[in-house]
Amino acid sequence: MEYRQFDKSEQKVSRVGVGTWGMGKTMWIGADDKESKRVLHKAIDQGINFFDSALVYGMGHSEKLLGEVEKEAAAELFITTKIPPKNFRWPAKDSYKLEDCFPADHIIQITERSLRNLNRDYIDLQQFHVWSDAWAERDEWKEAVLRLKKEGKVRFFGISMNDHEPTNGIKAAESGLIDAFQVIFNLFDQSPADELFPYCLKNNISVIARVPFDEGALTGNVRPETVFPKKDFRNRYFRDDRKEQVWQRVQEIMKDVADTTESLAEAALRFVISFDAVTTVIPGVRKMEHLLSNIRAVEKGALPEDLIKTLARHRWIRNFYV
Repeated sequence: MEYRQFDKSEQKVSRVGVGTWGMGKTMWIGADDKESKRVLHKAIDQGINFFDSALVYGMGHSEKLLGEVEKEAAAELFITTKIPPKNFRWPAKDSYKLEDCFPADHIIQITERSLRNLNRDYIDLQQFHVWSDAWAERDEWKEAVLRLKKEGKVRFFGISMNDHEPTNGIKAAESGLIDAFQVIFNLFDQSPADELFPYCLKNNISVIARVPFDEGALTGNVRPETVFPKKDFRNRYFRDDRKEQVWQRVQEIMKDVADTTESLAEAALRFVISFDAVTTVIPGVRKMEHLLSNIRAVEKGALPEDLIKTLARHRWIRNFYV
């Protein structure tokens, strides 16, 4: 397992982590707690130490699973979680008031709730689950962050950026209080490489790349005939003719990577870690076979530079979450 230094610290984190949204058993349907815990234990055994969660992933369910596994494994993990906006609206709009999303008491209370779920004294990285730089100059959120750090309840603080808005957070980082950005970065949405990555490299800010598979599209398993379980959020994400759209584009990517990688999923992960600004990538995992596949892919390292240049033609920025 390759490790990268988490910027602004001496700690190193695994190049690939585990995203636990699917283990929350709400919007991703089909998770089994016993299997989830087996996967988490196996990830630790394989050298993964970076695990990403959020309070809204089953309203604490994935946090509790992580906390249980950490104690059972007697391992020292780097655990991240997120504070949902008080108004529970995603994404954050510039018209929303800070008081309605992240008042100081909400930031502190939710952090303490997550600590109880995790059965921990501190969170390695706490994050705002949405953000608007319209709030960047406000003191209330800064005071809450400073208080949590001073009390030792949070080691680092970050922003999980709005979907497909990779610069909405840079103003907040000018405060010096933002240690990490979590951002969508994959073969389709390559836009973080334009401005965000250079900024983070210059300012020693870690980058956590999320949605490397575009909710499954970039594994090659989303085809026109694909059927998702009832109540699974992917029914909305891939609604109308979207499955046809992604399948057409995916087939073109497959042609470009066929001589270099064993699968599209491998290419998707190796593309992400080919960028120096990326500290770790956090594919969502629920099944053992997917975990092991992710580890094998990342262990092969970055893609060749000429292939990275070729894959730039597949940039496709759109927002299926809206």
